[in-house]
Amino acid sequence: MAIEIGDKAPEILGLDQNGNKIRMSQFRGKKLALYFYSKDHTSGCTAEACSLRDGYGELQKAGYEVLGVSKDSAKSHRNFIEQHNLPFNLIVDMESRLQERFGVWAEKTMYGRKYMGTLRTTFLIDENGIVEKIIGKVDTKNHAAQILSIIEKENNLRLW
Repeated sequence: MAIEIGDKAPEILGLDQNGNKIRMSQFRGKKLALYFYSKDHTSGCTAEACSLRDGYGELQKAGYEVLGVSKDSAKSHRNFIEQHNLPFNLIVDMESRLQERFGVWAEKTMYGRKYMGTLRTTFLIDENGIVEKIIGKVDTKNHAAQILSIIEKENNLRLW
């Protein structure tokens, strides 16, 4: 069963690029933008990561931490982080367990061919680990601004 708005996120999220166990309780008191993407070093995923990097300060001012998830290896994640100066961690989900739990591992179609892949999705999670918002139509080039705009609308704030 996929995670939906109002659900509590699982405690254990996985291992980051350095082999450290990442738990939801590490983010208690902070909000979390947990984003799922398909592959390090691809154009859309790089644009999304760089948008989140560039808007990271504003997201932190709004109380959010950022955490990415893909099927890539720890080595690939480390290279991706280093190459693009990403200030946040990336979770290794090579067996798609976390993606399946969140309902973002699904059948996709490209050029008429069906295959299993990651649905680019971001979950906005509150300070208590509860999913507040799910962004299914991600604007890769402007994802940080997209998140900040959603936060503003939800809270009637002007953040940036």
